[in-house]
Amino acid sequence: MKKSNRLTLFIFVAMVLGIILGYIINQMYGGDTKVALDGNNIKITRQAGDLVKEAANEASLKKFADNISILTDIFLRLVKMIIAPLVFSTLVVGVAKLGDIRAVGRIGGKTMLWFISATFVSLFLGLVLVNVMQPGVSLGLPLPDIHAATGVSKADMTLKGFFHHVFPDSVVMAMAHNEILQIVVFAIFFGVATASIGELGTPVVKLMDSVAHIMLKVTGFVMNFAPFAVFGAMAAIIAQKGLGILLTYGVFILQFYIGLACLWLLLALAGFFVMGRAVFPLLGRIRNPVLLAFGTASSEAAYPRTMEELEKFGCDNRIVSFVLPLGYSFNLDGSMMYMTFASLFIAQAYGMHLPMDQQITMLLVLMITSKGIAGVPRASLVVIAGTLSMFKIPEAGLLLLLGVDHLLDMGRSATNVIGNAMATAVVSKWEKAWNPPADLYQKQ
Repeated sequence: MKKSNRLTLFIFVAMVLGIILGYIINQMYGGDTKVALDGNNIKITRQAGDLVKEAANEASLKKFADNISILTDIFLRLVKMIIAPLVFSTLVVGVAKLGDIRAVGRIGGKTMLWFISATFVSLFLGLVLVNVMQPGVSLGLPLPDIHAATGVSKADMTLKGFFHHVFPDSVVMAMAHNEILQIVVFAIFFGVATASIGELGTPVVKLMDSVAHIMLKVTGFVMNFAPFAVFGAMAAIIAQKGLGILLTYGVFILQFYIGLACLWLLLALAGFFVMGRAVFPLLGRIRNPVLLAFGTASSEAAYPRTMEELEKFGCDNRIVSFVLPLGYSFNLDGSMMYMTFASLFIAQAYGMHLPMDQQITMLLVLMITSKGIAGVPRASLVVIAGTLSMFKIPEAGLLLLLGVDHLLDMGRSATNVIGNAMATAVVSKWEKAWNPPADLYQKQ
């Protein structure tokens, strides 16, 4: 069995084992059951217990979740350790090797054309599906008080706030906080300047190329820890929330994942029009990064492996180094679909009807304000919070989503990986910088 296939198997097994362990722990501390006799009828009821025991059980579950999620935290911290130097070094090399500002502009223009189109399609698909499925109407859960605190900060929805987020005032701070968009902006300036000084820049390009290869080697070491991270993530969420949350929110979760499946189909179809049947081997090759992003609910965790698989697929490393980092700021397709879907879901839950012109306005606002959110914790919820306040939708509605946000984020993260991989491959084909391997159509 190939090493990549082994990793896929280990991640899947870790996911199943994590769910089983989480369920066992949840049942141990989730409350006892007893049989009560009511006349001639036997009823199974949940023993309430006293408040002290209930609080102790909740504390035990939280302690278990905190401890087991250390495995996930370690992995994600190691990934974050890699991201900044990997993005910077690969992007500088990619831009410098492109040669001049005209090449950067040409490829950047094609890349942004795809990103803007994919963003619009993702947002519009979420808008259409939430209007068709009406998940907020049939939720059937008690609504939080409109004045309840959500604990989620709002995104700065102003034009000034957007540009402050794009352009760094300190590249050191940008790297320290993994602000990918700001790192990308500085790396493009640095790469263009390096290329413009000719031979004097050659040692810098060689140095950055060596750094990139070293970081990819480090990535290989870190990825060996991925199954443990997935195990910890699944055990923690199931232990605290239980499998019952899947029943409570089952219809909403199912509808959202149907939406993601539709988006996958649209992305694959768009890729097929550009690349032909090569799109199917591409999807096969990125299954490991997709599964990793799904298990950890982090598309960042899959970034290094996605880069490796795209280069193995035959994409020019200069294009990969340029397009993929940009995608992590401008092309988060799964997150985009979720933003319109979740915002209108909350409006429906509170019985608010937004006319179509307001919904289109929301879509256009999100196209701009959602850019560069990759490095923000709980990024989608932060942007949604700002959107809700702008359209006078109760922000307390976010409390309806917080319990299942991790489960939804798993699908969003996997979709982000697919969208960025597809974008990179398409731009490579457009630039005639795709050299498919001889075993392209062989079973991976």
